[in-house]
Amino acid sequence: MARVKGGTVTRARRKKILKQAEGYFGSKHLLFKTAKEQVLHSLRYAYNSRRLVKRDYRKLWIKRINAACHLNGISYSKFMSGLKKSNISINRKMLSEIAIADPAAFTGLVNTAKKALQ
Repeated sequence: MARVKGGTVTRARRKKILKQAEGYFGSKHLLFKTAKEQVLHSLRYAYNSRRLVKRDYRKLWIKRINAACHLNGISYSKFMSGLKKSNISINRKMLSEIAIADPAAFTGLVNTAKKALQ
């Protein structure tokens, strides 16, 4: 039986990894072994970061709402509790945008929350 050379398949596989490693520092974009290792790590970091971004944005929205609440003389937790009691369901992203873009409307929401708490 004749020997089968797998050069084209191997080269294609290596080129694919090296293409993904473009722009990496040092030998990580030149040498196949180090490039493969770095690409695997990079894919893992990207996967984790896609989940962390969601957490980070939620933290940011809460901080913005908290700052706007304190300007109106109420704590964040009491504000959210008041909104829940008054059956207003606005997500934190929208509350954050309202606090930045329209402070008067946010003050109205704060007053509604305060009334519901009493």
